[in-house]
Amino acid sequence: MLALIVVSLGGGAALAHYEGGGAADLAGPRPTTGPPRPRATTAKPVTPAPEPPPRPAPKPSAKQTAGKAGVPRSGPGTFGTAQATGAPVGSGGALRRYRVQVEDGVGVSAREAAAEIQRILAHPRGWAAHGRGRFQLVSGDADFVIRIATPATADRLCLENGLDTHGELNCETTAGVVVNLRRWMLGSPTFAGAPAEYRHLIINHEVGHEIGLRRHLGCPGPGRPAPVMMQQIKGLDGCRSNAYPYDEDGIYITGPIVS
Repeated sequence: MLALIVVSLGGGAALAHYEGGGAADLAGPRPTTGPPRPRATTAKPVTPAPEPPPRPAPKPSAKQTAGKAGVPRSGPGTFGTAQATGAPVGSGGALRRYRVQVEDGVGVSAREAAAEIQRILAHPRGWAAHGRGRFQLVSGDADFVIRIATPATADRLCLENGLDTHGELNCETTAGVVVNLRRWMLGSPTFAGAPAEYRHLIINHEVGHEIGLRRHLGCPGPGRPAPVMMQQIKGLDGCRSNAYPYDEDGIYITGPIVS
């Protein structure tokens, strides 16, 4: 007997098979020599052992639903808050307090992520260093929240604000910033730097929306650095990838408004 097992692989299906049973004897019963043996009449009936009850299937954890390069595709949708606070960074503009949360079970420390975001916002080429706002890490009441979430959870949070992120993108919502865990861990295929540098672009772009820069920018010219408010993951149009709002001389990197 030939049985087919279908294994789902995203958009397609792979087929595997195994063979069961033996070959039929087509020659009929074989002749015997000698008298037939008497049949046993005192055989005791065999009582089959009862089958154990089936165990309930365990709920998949974030690690069991891992996607590309071990980054979980989905998680529980609950978050842990970084129990950390810091002094305000920046010399001008309104003070904005932010809280950092990471989805439970994804293997990223909320406290370490908060410390990294604090360093990003204090970078000398960032918003705070050029008077565009002051930022303070808190663990309690905040003006906005930065959440690092699995792609499925990020999609849900962004879609609640009408934004379709396709399991790949970050977004800025009425509650704050949603960071796609895949982008946080792996960076972007269009970005020339390491994932740690790409995290600067994530935070600077989304916090740029938080401080009132609602429009996206385009490439100012071939070979020039891309503005941080450009959606660089969608293509660079000849620009060089760049993670910082300002260049090394303190000049704001801008470009034409595209959306």
